[in-house]
Amino acid sequence: MPHRSLAIGIDIGGTNLRAALISGSGEILRRISEKSAPDPELVLGRIADMVHRLDGPEVAAIGVGVPGRVDAKRRAVLSGGYVDLASVALAQRLESMAGKPVTIDNDCNMALQAEMASGAATGHDNIVMFTIGTGIGGAVAEGGRIVRGRATAGQLGHIGVDLDGEPCKCGRRGCVETTSSGTALGRHIAGAGLGPDVTVDQLLARAAAGDATARAVLDAWARPLRAAIDTAVAMFNPDLVLLGGGLGGAAQKALAEIPALAPWYQAPVLPAALGDDAGVIGAGLQALAAQGAETRLAAAPSRHASAAVAAASAPVSTAHATLASSLSPESTQRAAALSAPPAVPARPAGRRAVLVNGIPASGKSTVSRGIAQRMGWPLLSLDTIKNPFLEVLDGVDREFNRTLGRASYAAIWSIIGEAPAGSTFVVDAWFGFQPRELLEEHLSRAGVEQTFEIWCHAPGEILADRYRARLAQRLPGHPGAAYIPELIELAKRAEPLRRGPLFEVDTTRAIEFGAIVGWLRG
Repeated sequence: MPHRSLAIGIDIGGTNLRAALISGSGEILRRISEKSAPDPELVLGRIADMVHRLDGPEVAAIGVGVPGRVDAKRRAVLSGGYVDLASVALAQRLESMAGKPVTIDNDCNMALQAEMASGAATGHDNIVMFTIGTGIGGAVAEGGRIVRGRATAGQLGHIGVDLDGEPCKCGRRGCVETTSSGTALGRHIAGAGLGPDVTVDQLLARAAAGDATARAVLDAWARPLRAAIDTAVAMFNPDLVLLGGGLGGAAQKALAEIPALAPWYQAPVLPAALGDDAGVIGAGLQALAAQGAETRLAAAPSRHASAAVAAASAPVSTAHATLASSLSPESTQRAAALSAPPAVPARPAGRRAVLVNGIPASGKSTVSRGIAQRMGWPLLSLDTIKNPFLEVLDGVDREFNRTLGRASYAAIWSIIGEAPAGSTFVVDAWFGFQPRELLEEHLSRAGVEQTFEIWCHAPGEILADRYRARLAQRLPGHPGAAYIPELIELAKRAEPLRRGPLFEVDTTRAIEFGAIVGWLRG
């Protein structure tokens, strides 16, 4: 068996998606890139394709740097900007597609990990980093470790510098991202009457030659950033401040004319050394570190794990006491409730099904998983049942795939029919691929008394891009690129079932799971 010593590092940007094969020492062995997009499903498909192109038996894990707020421990994207992946179960879906463990974190955290390992922060333990690109990201290290707080500490782009300033995506006004990002620089250039082709390097050269307009533009761009840096220095007292991202070096030069505002808040401000490579290097190294930590944990169980094992082999009352002793005081009270007889809620007599409906590539898998995770209901899909057969059968063509799809459709309703009365299932399928009468027959046999439909849709051209991006991940028997014109035409005429209550989801936008869950509960 080959030694798995490499990782795939991925950096998701507003302009580009970057991926690279990373060694344990942080060396880039191979790199590729794709254009980014605001559509989360399209971004996921392109990432999956890049992973497929870089993957091999020596790859142990995948790391992904994501813009926005990320809970790395739970592997959950909480919010984003231009590329908002909060609606996509990114880690879980990529893990399922690639068959390798996936680590995710904020993209600036990943970049700072790389700079500490082999960049401008080597040898330093306390660092503040701003990444300046389409927006502004931030990361903080203390004692050589990323500061996370409860989950998402380090959002330095949202330090307030003008309470009456431009609206920010976070909901406030005047965050430094609104004044000192690449997007903001474009706005300053336009406001000064300069052409859209003027670059920051040209501005720096003009300002050095005495051009007052160029100096004013740079001042409007960099002065709020200086205020944000001084605030961060006051909060964290770092060894140094790093400026990374595509505009980090230019920002550091612009700041040379704008000294720190107060003598108390001084720290060297340096450009990051690894440039655009920092994100993929840090993502790869963090993925390898996560795998190393899991290996060590498996080899040396913790006191809590040992207590859980002891509890599992003890009588019920003793097990609860043993488990409770390993928990924190606030958890002990909850653990004690385990010994009480479970309450049996009243359940309706029939079964219920949430029909997540939509044609291929419409985003219904994302919606289905989001509902199942939030509601705790089991999820059944055609691919869940069908794909294990496609993995072991040879000579599968499209016609056989359709036959297997019909059998999988029947299997879904057979499983639901065997479930206890009152059960609720999430069913992910394009329900238009079979006659309506057949669905009614299945529902009747399965004892489903109520259905609730979620209709997922997007324009045909976007569906085509999504489908094309995932062609390399599709198993034999699934339609190939020749299906795309048919898919575009299908998007023009596809309609929801309109069987019972209906909730429509435009999957080109961030999916509002709160609204969907509220509708289902209501």
